[in-house]
Amino acid sequence: MGIPEVTGIRPADGATENEVLQNAAIAEQHSEHPLGEAVIRRARAAKLSLREYSDLRYIPGKGLTCLDRGSKIVVGTQTLLEENGIHFDANGAGALQKDPKPGETVVYVGRNTEVLGALTVADQLRREAIQAVDELKRQGYRTVLLSGDSSEAASAVGAQLGVHEAVGNLLPEQKLEKIRELLRHGRRVAMVGDGINDAPALAEATVGIAMGGGTDVALETADITLMTSDLSRLTEMFGIAKRCYRVIMFNFWGTIAVDTLGIALAFFGLLAPIIAALMHVGSELAFILNSARLFLSPIRS
Repeated sequence: MGIPEVTGIRPADGATENEVLQNAAIAEQHSEHPLGEAVIRRARAAKLSLREYSDLRYIPGKGLTCLDRGSKIVVGTQTLLEENGIHFDANGAGALQKDPKPGETVVYVGRNTEVLGALTVADQLRREAIQAVDELKRQGYRTVLLSGDSSEAASAVGAQLGVHEAVGNLLPEQKLEKIRELLRHGRRVAMVGDGINDAPALAEATVGIAMGGGTDVALETADITLMTSDLSRLTEMFGIAKRCYRVIMFNFWGTIAVDTLGIALAFFGLLAPIIAALMHVGSELAFILNSARLFLSPIRS
């Protein structure tokens, strides 16, 4: 649904749940990422005060850092915390690394060199998602889920959707590399995304498709933008594309055939001017009417 909720707060030794949530919310308070918005909603529900920060830095696919009263807050993946000098073993925070429940994403929170705790966040699967994937598979498409969430969360969601393959823990450049790998194997790839992290892969794919509720970067990068977040429109879009392609190819080869026949008949002196005019106008009218069939196809607005 793109509206995740904080499902749990795990404080490390010496920290409280409110402390973990408040530090995460301070860093995320201006974030447009769905996970960040979930943290803000939970902090507001708990009536926690959010101070202004400085020196905000966003690392795509990993998280963000900022300065609060001279202290550095790090919110994101375990890798991001360790890159900023926060080591789990040294802080005795190993219990935070236990596997989340299926579909949950773990967001770690640290301050200076200490691990404060972790938040678990989960989203709801869109109602039409399973139906859309089933229809795509029925039409012969191979479906792959590429996610920046944990491998466990990606696998859980992938199992619910019934996709052929689900890959988690991917940074934007890793999503891009996966698209390139498929292209190298001769695949034609339609990439569907809505976030900043999806933009490079959208640009690289054979066809990039942005969902209507996505970020501006995704919308500008994609070849096609669906004006809704309804995933069932994907199968409808592919159907429209196939109908258009069939009509175009029929008109193309029909024109070639009629013109070739006319040239051959004229070459042997078997084509009078009036017959040539009738053949030309008649074929053009037939191809125009064939194109007009597209307007008669039921397309939801």
